[in-house]
Amino acid sequence: MIDLRRLQVLRVLAARGSVTAAAASLHLTPSAVSQQLRQLGRELDVELLSPEGRGVRLTSAAEVLLAHADALHARWEETVADLAALGDGTGGTLRVCGVSSAIAALAAPAAGALREGGVTLHLAEEETKDCFAALLTGEADIAVVLPTPDVPPVDDPRFEPHVLLDEPLDLLVWQGHPLTRRRRVALADAAGESWVVKTHGNDTYQVLLAACAAAGFTPRVGHHVKEWYAVSAVVAQRLGVCLLPRMVPVPAEHDVERLRLQGNPQPSRRTAAFVRRGSAGHPVVARGLAALRAAAR
Repeated sequence: MIDLRRLQVLRVLAARGSVTAAAASLHLTPSAVSQQLRQLGRELDVELLSPEGRGVRLTSAAEVLLAHADALHARWEETVADLAALGDGTGGTLRVCGVSSAIAALAAPAAGALREGGVTLHLAEEETKDCFAALLTGEADIAVVLPTPDVPPVDDPRFEPHVLLDEPLDLLVWQGHPLTRRRRVALADAAGESWVVKTHGNDTYQVLLAACAAAGFTPRVGHHVKEWYAVSAVVAQRLGVCLLPRMVPVPAEHDVERLRLQGNPQPSRRTAAFVRRGSAGHPVVARGLAALRAAAR
């Protein structure tokens, strides 16, 4: 019999790219990760890892095993969900991770409905790439993220997407900006502006680049900040403009104006909830997805 926990170590190694990164995600030592994979290889009478420089690479046998491992884990998730469905449908623990705006606008409001049903909810703010690592290792049950180029495709055997909403992006400018005097403003009208953006590793940076490319220009970035509150504060000081998701609030004390963009392309971003494939039928996960959809509506 093959130990599913060893298969999980292989899956995490494949996702994280190195023994050290896999060990960190699994809260193990690198030597423990290597030992688990050696044991799995002995059980199957194959070599799973091959030395490559200072690291390792997956062998062809490991690649074949991974395809089956993903399917096995999906079936195991379905098994756990079916067993959980035998209960009375109340209580349970749900761990939700997501980007900051999704936590504030969707996960936090959903928490109230879940709490009334006896669900204990744990929220964690993470960037999209870290959300998928948490899903894979079981540290999160639902990830609420922005589908960017870093997000796995919809047919990824490990994860299952559930679209929550498509959200318009507004142009945030300072009060008295020349664009505020126009009746219609398109994204291309701001092509010559200095832009205030969240840091390069942030999900919304990719959204901005894609939106501006569709409008026919590359944004000239003047300032990088981390939080939406700081973005709004910088715009208020006439240092630049930004694209602001509709569900992100604007602080009342900031002298800014939010302009709804007209014409095509209409910039927007999609928010989706991802779960481990096979787990959507688990009563607690299903209730979490339902509460998120209700918050999105």
